[in-house]
Amino acid sequence: MRIYGLNKTTLLDYPEHVAATIFTGACNFRCPFCHNRDLVLHPAEQPAIEEEEVLHFLKKRRGILSGVCITGGEPTLQEDLEAFIRKVKELGYLVKLDTNGYRPALLERLLQQRLLDYVAMDIKNSKDKYAATAGVLGLCLEPLQESIDILKSGAVPCEFRTTVVKELHSIEDFAAIGEWLAGEGPYYLQAYRDNENVLQRGFSSYSKEELEGFAALLRQKINRVEIRGVD
Repeated sequence: MRIYGLNKTTLLDYPEHVAATIFTGACNFRCPFCHNRDLVLHPAEQPAIEEEEVLHFLKKRRGILSGVCITGGEPTLQEDLEAFIRKVKELGYLVKLDTNGYRPALLERLLQQRLLDYVAMDIKNSKDKYAATAGVLGLCLEPLQESIDILKSGAVPCEFRTTVVKELHSIEDFAAIGEWLAGEGPYYLQAYRDNENVLQRGFSSYSKEELEGFAALLRQKINRVEIRGVD
């Protein structure tokens, strides 16, 4: 598998677990606020880490780490993702997948094979503004709906999450998202933070109080809504 980064220890990426995070390259979206510009636009130009090196590291850290988070880019674009996850599971790890949800058939197969223990799916925006926020004109939302339905079926613990950008998201968008995702949740609002690696500069975040207002609105439809990334 094409691996371009390894965070050897994280307490944040996999809820309630000490984990390692593996970064894959390439993505089928072009979200302008994405923090992984080089992985998305120029993955082949980035220094790669051999799969065997990562597996050797995980083998040595058994008993210290309990989980592995696979993120990107978009991991489901990796042709050998399933084979790689099998190797990680054979080492005794729990596996969390971060995904934009655009390959529901693969997601369902991984779940049916019991290869995933947790899934985090990004919700870029309300349906009306999804294509623009994902940076893909004419984006079909049907695959996203399929992935949402798969995850809401309860096959595995999961979360939905939105990185909230002041220039891209409004209270009307969150009212629409609440209707779309209505149910148990959890749904996380993640405060946007600008840095030099985003695809497009010039975005900003809402205040903590404004994010709390969005969360209160969402809780009218989604039972569990929380905020991440604010002081």
